[in-house]
Amino acid sequence: MQLGSARQIPATALIIKLEAKMILGKTVLWISILTFTTYGLVGFFFPQIPADFGSLGMLNGDGIAEIAATYGGLQIGIGLFCLLAALNADFYRSGLALLAIAIGFLGLARFYTFIVIPDPVTGYTYGAIIYELAIAAAAVIALKK
Repeated sequence: MQLGSARQIPATALIIKLEAKMILGKTVLWISILTFTTYGLVGFFFPQIPADFGSLGMLNGDGIAEIAATYGGLQIGIGLFCLLAALNADFYRSGLALLAIAIGFLGLARFYTFIVIPDPVTGYTYGAIIYELAIAAAAVIALKK
């Protein structure tokens, strides 16, 4: 060994190490792809289903369009952005940041409302709170790796 020479780590070892660090993040992204895209497709084509889950009334065409857009289009868009982030390393951290911030605050708003309102909620709200806060927390942890 010559003086001043540094030990070289093979490129494949660096890639494997990087992939290992991204396992949690990739898992969070793939769960989100499946969840948001599936629920979004249901909301897009059958807006009555998420409206019924959330006890929301659709009184006219505006209500139907709003449910289809929010529970359909927006959810599909989030799912597809997570797909982009899972498949393209340039978007990996952005996808996790989206989940941490947007879905985190969605869960926080739902949890806050659950705490301050006197009305009972159903399993839909409990499940949504757990899912949203868990996904956001996992995304934050993955971002810190």
